Amino acid sequence: MTPETLTAIMHRGVPLAASWGVTVLDAADGVARLRLPADPLLLRPGNTVSGPAIMGLADVAMWMALLTTTQGRDNSVTSTMNVNFLRPAGPGPLVATARVVKAGKRMVYGEVLIGAEEAEEPAVHVTTHWVVIAKG
Repeated sequence: MTPETLTAIMHRGVPLAASWGVTVLDAADGVARLRLPADPLLLRPGNTVSGPAIMGLADVAMWMALLTTTQGRDNSVTSTMNVNFLRPAGPGPLVATARVVKAGKRMVYGEVLIGAEEAEEPAVHVTTHWVVIAKG
């Protein structure tokens, strides 16, 4: 699946990501990199991207990573998300790198690192579980 195809799927499925301008930079084999452009509406006091925007970016990044393992089939939903804010992310743009760590029949475990586009160190570390929806 191309980054453009995944971006279109993401924008249809999560219109908020479209309004924020989130795009898929690259994605394959259970890994996806997404970019959140700078936007003053997403800032909190201190001139850094807000927690809700960062958590939203993490969630859609993991979804895109999952879609690379299911040929684009949407068969799982977020169950838990643990977010560790390590340092201020800055005003953006931000890049999120999500990867599927373990995919089982019923649960998927993933990790997302988020940081300023030019930063070497991540600002946010996320772990997440997704539940695979059984076909009925």
